[in-house]
Amino acid sequence: MKLYYILVLFFFVTLLKAQIGFDVAYEADYKLTYKDQTINAVIQEDAFALLMNEKESYYKNMKKYIEDSLKLEKKLTDKSDFRLGMKYATDFSEYIGTTSGKLYITVPVSNKAFKYEEVNNINWKLSNECKTIGKYKCQKAICQKYGRTWIAWFTEEIPLPFGPYKFNKLPGLILEVYDEKKEYIFSMYSFRKRKYVAKSANMEAKATSVTKSKIFDYQRREIADPNTYNALITDPETLRFLIKKAQERAKNYNPIELSIY
Repeated sequence: MKLYYILVLFFFVTLLKAQIGFDVAYEADYKLTYKDQTINAVIQEDAFALLMNEKESYYKNMKKYIEDSLKLEKKLTDKSDFRLGMKYATDFSEYIGTTSGKLYITVPVSNKAFKYEEVNNINWKLSNECKTIGKYKCQKAICQKYGRTWIAWFTEEIPLPFGPYKFNKLPGLILEVYDEKKEYIFSMYSFRKRKYVAKSANMEAKATSVTKSKIFDYQRREIADPNTYNALITDPETLRFLIKKAQERAKNYNPIELSIY
């Protein structure tokens, strides 16, 4: 009977831990340079943290990483100054958990949280081409995924099969990955050992389950949503101009994934 209660307690502790945190043993930080428009694109930058242990990884935007930590510590709330919240705004607010078999994605859209899963079936073709990135010797790999051709450079000197965004399943950490048009370029700028539980890994544990195609629809509609400006702009002419520009942006939207496969 005593063993039974110990097992039950272990189960609930494990379940609670899975809901609120992620065991971090390593962290790699990446810079993303990207063009999110097909016409008159402006080159932009963002940064991300990839949290890892030997079996799984957790990826999130650096601004969200900081914002969620502040929310967990009650230093930032829904009643905080609007301008303070905008400091952590990003076009890449998704949380991505990676295991050997599946990807678990949570996406906040229009103040609502949605989640979906996809099979982790990325298929790389290894090349004999090598180069040095920083102090690491890297090997080239290529894959077709999400409507683009991707080129990755990984190093076996860091034997972790992970990388930025949804890229993984190589025999070493991915230090650089980009599409063949170089519209999205991820570059690692920091790697270090860590040992802590990231309690704010996913702040949207109660997200609504949807299909991946629904997320694509939600995100495109959000870009052109006129309600985005209604509460902020009172001048009708300015409002019409902004709505028109938003519609043009939605039409020329160049997401990192051009297809869901």
